[in-house]
Amino acid sequence: MAKKALITGITGQDGSYLAELLLDKGYEVHGIVRRVALEDPEHRLGRITHLQHKVELHPASLESFPSIYNVVRIIRPDECYHLAAQSFVDTSFKDAFSTLNININGTHYVLEALNELMPECRFYFAGSSEMFGKAEEVPQTEITRFHPRSPYGISKVAGFDLTRNYREAYGLYAASGILFNHESPRRGFEFVTRKITSHVARIKLGQIGHLSLGNLDAKRDWGHAREYVKAMWIMLQQDAPDDYVIATGETHSVREFCEIAFSYVGLDYREHVQIDPRFLRPAEVDLLIGDCTKAKDKLNWTYDIRFENLVKEMVDADLSFFSKNS
Repeated sequence: MAKKALITGITGQDGSYLAELLLDKGYEVHGIVRRVALEDPEHRLGRITHLQHKVELHPASLESFPSIYNVVRIIRPDECYHLAAQSFVDTSFKDAFSTLNININGTHYVLEALNELMPECRFYFAGSSEMFGKAEEVPQTEITRFHPRSPYGISKVAGFDLTRNYREAYGLYAASGILFNHESPRRGFEFVTRKITSHVARIKLGQIGHLSLGNLDAKRDWGHAREYVKAMWIMLQQDAPDDYVIATGETHSVREFCEIAFSYVGLDYREHVQIDPRFLRPAEVDLLIGDCTKAKDKLNWTYDIRFENLVKEMVDADLSFFSKNS
């Protein structure tokens, strides 16, 4: 009998890649979505349109324990990947209450539903490098102290602690992946990487003239989401649950990202990028770079996609998208 997997956030970047991976491995894949997504599939299920006939979607809300409980009761999953969250850092500053409510309570609801109904289910929590925030050491490892600098980062630290608590207090197989920034052509337009590549495409196509950004010198450890979801799956196949940093071990600035993206289409970013103070964070995270030695040694997970190739893949995808949708 095929294993059953439940994915919260299946319509997102990571959820769509993970669903593809699990289907390829023979899983029966279920996803939690908001009811409004089922009512407007064209706009809200875009990343999984090609998978809709292969997965089963269940309406539920991370803000409602009864709805989460009911889905778990119906599916009785073998593995649960909790990816859903309010994940845009800028929005978390503007609406901290919703971010904390959805991300912390939602994680708690999923954990408690599993604990009550399916304590043998293996649970994955999507942590974030934003938990490190103002990091005390570079690079960051699994034992680096958390110092989040945004409501989003704070909510993820709370979710991480909840996951560990359910592992230690109730014996739940609960693992956390502390994933550093991971991008792809499926990234949301609100995130800086996709904002850059989509604007590069539109500028190249003559649809717009400039791109407004905040701190060009902020540095991140950027990898490809397709490779990172493989690490999620591997974590839940281990004999015992644990927490792992998933990263490339390289850091690049927003400026570098712009330079590669614009030069790829024959443009100079300095002629098109404008600095707009509105896009500066109230508390900036200047340098995040992960040390994934533990994941390499214990999970045998490796990453070898070059940063430049990731940027070019995203630009190519956006050139194609905006050429068809102009």
